[in-house]
Order: sequence, then structure tokens, then C-alpha cells
Amino acid sequence: MNANRVKVKDLANGQTVDQVFAVRQKDLRTTKTGSFYISATLGDATGGIPSRMWQANEAIFQTIPAEGFLHVKGRVEDYRGSLQLVIEACRPMPADKVDMGEFIPVTDHNVDEMWTELLAITRTIKNKHLKGLVKKFVEDAPLVAAIKKAPAAVQMHNPYLGGLVEHTLMVCKAAQALLPMYPKLNADLVLAGAFLHDLGKAAEITGGLANRYTDRGMLVGHITIAAIWVQEKAHALSEELSEPFPKKLVNLLQHIILSHHGVFEFGSPKLPAIPEAYFIHFLDNLDAKMYMTTHHIETDPDKDSAFTSYHKQLDTRLYKHSSQLDGGETDDDGPLFES
Repeated sequence: MNANRVKVKDLANGQTVDQVFAVRQKDLRTTKTGSFYISATLGDATGGIPSRMWQANEAIFQTIPAEGFLHVKGRVEDYRGSLQLVIEACRPMPADKVDMGEFIPVTDHNVDEMWTELLAITRTIKNKHLKGLVKKFVEDAPLVAAIKKAPAAVQMHNPYLGGLVEHTLMVCKAAQALLPMYPKLNADLVLAGAFLHDLGKAAEITGGLANRYTDRGMLVGHITIAAIWVQEKAHALSEELSEPFPKKLVNLLQHIILSHHGVFEFGSPKLPAIPEAYFIHFLDNLDAKMYMTTHHIETDPDKDSAFTSYHKQLDTRLYKHSSQLDGGETDDDGPLFES
């Protein structure tokens, strides 16, 4: 571990840097005047930062490894309320010269323990067809290995090794906790859908150093991938048991997966059309938003500000101290009640 490295989450406006970053993405672009510049995302295990190299050329661009390491000299600046790194000089760094643990983000929790807890929840499913279908996923050793390594997203939430299991477990636990409040829901369908809704991300995102979309992820997407897998596993189970898998269950599970983003603009091929689909959509969205808000507060570079920098996806700045209220404070406008 390099004690002199400044973690990405600790970078501050005006700071100069002279250290190694992982290259997560790079593009050679042109300005309005026609000159070249390099746009990249550089990062480490704590996050990524948009980066620019002005007055660049194709030769410099080609020296930057697409999924490797780059020693950068530059400065951090504020750009429209967010930090970016201006690269003044750079050179590639061999992978054997860096500590990989500094650059690959990993969940804080034990992945195998989370997976065991997740399977315990799925074992409460009573419907034999849904239980058997989930079992076909669990018995697919290569798929399970990919699921355990996958992030839950490239950037938005849980974007690290083990993030998919972490997010899936949280959605399933939330479903299990809230289902008693909504007895009209089909609990087995909810739990199976919660387990399956994002598993396609194991084939959509590479994870690891670059944490980018695969070709299949770009062309098909995790929603459609998971829906296809449900059809394939149902067919395999039907052949194994020598009895047909109920078409209605396949349709309902695929509908939950296809509609779990909730609206067309967020990539849902279908809008929720059953109560269970709405339930999973909101639980999925809840867990994602809880990660996005708490992570943005924890990683905000201005430690003295009461509010974070602007968060593009949330379209707001977040107040940092809501969890620290002690009951003795009043707001800036004075006490709410007077005797």
C-alpha cells in the first residue's frame, strides 16, 4: 500500500497530483476549434474522477492503456460544481508495479456470507415451480461465480466486486420485511422476482479494473438477458422433471424483470402491470437511492460544507447532517414554537 497516494474520494479542488490511477475509460475527442483532447475516467478503489488532457494528439492517446494504469501529473479543479482532473503529463504504468488492492473496489461485506443469507431467503419460497427455477440458477456454478464477482452497476450504485450480491440481498431482505404488510401480494412471486431482477448484470458488466459494459451488455442489456435466462432455466427444469413449466409463471417473472426500472426513460421495456412488479420496482429503486445518497455524502470532498456538491442523477445537493440531529437545534429562521 502506497502511503503517499491520495485516494480519489479525498481529492480536493486545487490539489496537485503526481501518482498512479487506473484507466476505466478513454476517448479522443475534438474541441469546437478542431483540436484534439483526451477525455477519460481515472480511478482507484474509492471511486472515479472525470479527467481531461487538453492539446493532446493521437500518439499520446495510444500510449494510454484502455484497461491498465497511468501515472499522472496534473491538478484537480471544479467544473460546474463537480471535480475533474486536468492531466498535464502522463505515462503508462506496468500492472506488476502497482498494488491491485488500491484500484479494484470491493464490497465491505463477505460475499459468500451474503450469498448464503440470500439463498436462505429463497428457500422460503413455497411454490414448487418457482423454487425449482431458482434452484436451477443456484446450481449453475459458472453463473454463480460471475454473480458473486459482478458489480450492481457501472457507476450509479454498488459499483464494485460483490455489489450485485449486496444489492440483491438488500432488495430481498426489504421484500421479506415488508411482505407481511401487504398480504394480497404473491409472496413467492415477489421473492423469486427480487432474487432474479438484476442477475443479468453478471453478463452485462465486466467488473474488475475497468468496470465497463460488455458487448452483450451494450447490445442486449441486463433486463433482457435475465428474462432470456428465465425462459432457458424454465425449459431446462421442464425437461428435467418431464412436465411442463407453467407458462403463466414464466410470463409473470419475465414481466417483473422487464418492468423493474419502472418507466421507459430508465430502460424498462415494459411498465409494471401487476402489484408485485410495482413492489420490486420501488424496493430496487429504494436500495439504489440509499446507496447514491449516503455514498455521495460520505465522499463529498468539501468536508466543511453542510451540503454536498450537485448530484446529476439525483438532480440536487444533499444535506449532510440529517443523521446527527440531537434534538437541541433550531433552524436558521429561529425556533418553530414560542411560549
